[in-house]
Amino acid sequence: PGSHLSAGSVETPSASASASASTPSASASTSTSPSPPADWNGGTTDDETDVDRDHWDGIASDDRSASYAKRLKSRNSMHMRRKITHAAFGVTFALARRLAGRKRFLIGGTFLTLATLFIEMFRYRRGFGWMNDILHLICGGILRKHEMNGKFTGGFYYFFGCTMTAYLFPGNEAILGMIQLAFADPSASYFGKKTRHVYWSRIEDGLGGIGRNKGVLGFLGGALFCVPFNYEILSVASWPSGVPSVATRLLVSVLLGTAGAFSDLAVPTPAVTMPSRICGIRVPPFHIDDNFVVPIASAYGATKIFQRLDIARDLRLAEFLFFRI
Repeated sequence: PGSHLSAGSVETPSASASASASTPSASASTSTSPSPPADWNGGTTDDETDVDRDHWDGIASDDRSASYAKRLKSRNSMHMRRKITHAAFGVTFALARRLAGRKRFLIGGTFLTLATLFIEMFRYRRGFGWMNDILHLICGGILRKHEMNGKFTGGFYYFFGCTMTAYLFPGNEAILGMIQLAFADPSASYFGKKTRHVYWSRIEDGLGGIGRNKGVLGFLGGALFCVPFNYEILSVASWPSGVPSVATRLLVSVLLGTAGAFSDLAVPTPAVTMPSRICGIRVPPFHIDDNFVVPIASAYGATKIFQRLDIARDLRLAEFLFFRI
């Protein structure tokens, strides 16, 4: 009869003793071996895996945004398509500000910002689920998981940030601020993820809230990546009072890239979001977004750089920024 028993159904005394003998050593090995530091890009940095609908009520039962979210990438993915799209939009907005002028740019930017805000405010509500269907159909390749889990997309902050930059700053400074948004933000993210295993570079909990879950190497990579673009823009620009030296243009390029990368570094991850209720009233999930902060802070930095070096009183950027026709 014993020959008909499966191998796993009988535990011999020797096997039991061996198992019990090996358990302490295995436990000791487990307890003494240090656990590696948590990889801040290895898992989600916010509640992207859960549907966050505390800011909304009246979600329709047939809303498919949560289903779409399961197919999207998290913020910890390299997501190169999103980074390329981000850079393309930044350059396009900078070109639009240069070619269209301040007034027309502000009209178009304001309309785009308000239209996007309307979509964000209604797409999770009953009867407007079709907005998420269209959004996923058109932008599914560049959306992130949390942007279909109850949070706003980065597009709203992108449009709002560029529009406010154009409103607050003169043309040259506003355009250069948008250029830093185009290149510093995605490149800092790229280099940060590529060097995520260099643990001395990690800031983790942040320095007074600055740089939480980001890295020094990502910041440096983002700053340096902007330098050739900034230098080319300054080199092909018109300088009626005399073209600054190569060293001066290179210094300005480095400072502009540093301003863009630092403003990106200053925005913590995950983003600081408003509470779901204030005085018992539901509020939208507005948060501090780098797409809003980077162009404004970079344009402000450009203003101070030009004032300090006293070189941009008559600077006129080329119509197409990177080349003349």
